[in-house]
Amino acid sequence: MGFVVIVPARLASTRLPGKPLADIHGLPMIVRVARQAALSGAERVVVATDATEVREACLAHGVEALMTRADHASGSDRLAEACTQLGLADEQCVINVQGDEPLIAPTMIQACAALLTSRPDCVMSTVAHAITDAAEFANPNVVKLVCDREGRALYFSRAPIPWWRDAPAAGAHPYPEHPDAVLRHVGLYGYRAGFLRRFPQLSQSPLEQIEALEQLRVLWHGERIAVHVSAERPGPGVDTPQDLERVRQLLAG
Repeated sequence: MGFVVIVPARLASTRLPGKPLADIHGLPMIVRVARQAALSGAERVVVATDATEVREACLAHGVEALMTRADHASGSDRLAEACTQLGLADEQCVINVQGDEPLIAPTMIQACAALLTSRPDCVMSTVAHAITDAAEFANPNVVKLVCDREGRALYFSRAPIPWWRDAPAAGAHPYPEHPDAVLRHVGLYGYRAGFLRRFPQLSQSPLEQIEALEQLRVLWHGERIAVHVSAERPGPGVDTPQDLERVRQLLAG
C-alpha cells in the first residue's frame, strides 16, 4: 500500500512569526517542505492549514492544500481532520511531516512508511538516530527514546535516558561500550488513518503533560509505536530566525 504525506502548518509561531511563508530563495518554506516530501514517492502530499495565506501560497506553486479548523490543540488533531476531509480509508498510511523541515530526508519518510506497513502490531511509526555527543544527550530540547527488543518505543523523554549508573566523566561519550544505545527522536510520524481519527478522543496522559510530548499519550493508552533507527541524521529544522538563515546558507551551498 502506498502512503500519503500530510504537512500541518499554522502561522502562529512565537519565535518566528509567519514561519510557513518565510522566503527561502524565492519559495515559501511550506512549499519547499512539500516538494521535499514529494521526493519520497508519496502518492499524495497535502498541506493542512488554518491560514488562507498558507493555502494560497501552496496553490500558487502547485501544492495541494486544504483548510482546517483554527482551534486544534496539536498537529495530530489537525491531521485527523484532514484525513476525514480527504476520505482516507482506515488502513491508509499517513506520514506527518513537520512544516518547518525543508531539508527533511525523503529516505526517512520512505522508511517511516515502510515500517508502519510491515508492523500490524503498531498503530504508529517514527524515526530515531544514535546520539554520540554528551551535550546533545543532556539537552532537554533533544527528545530521547528507548525501545524494546522488537523495536517498539518504551518511552520518550527530554531527560537523558537510558541513564548509565556508572557514567564516565562529563564530556565523554555517554555510553562508550554501547554507541547505539542512546537514541534521538526525529519528529516524523506514520499513522494509520483510522487511528489518527481516533487519537483526538484519547484523554491526555499525565506523562504527556509533564514532558510536553504528545506521543506519550499513545503509549499511555497501551498502543504501540514502531521505531526506525536511521543511519542518517535529519537536516536542521527551522524554529528561529537563526535557523532560517542557516537553512538558506545550506541550500545556497
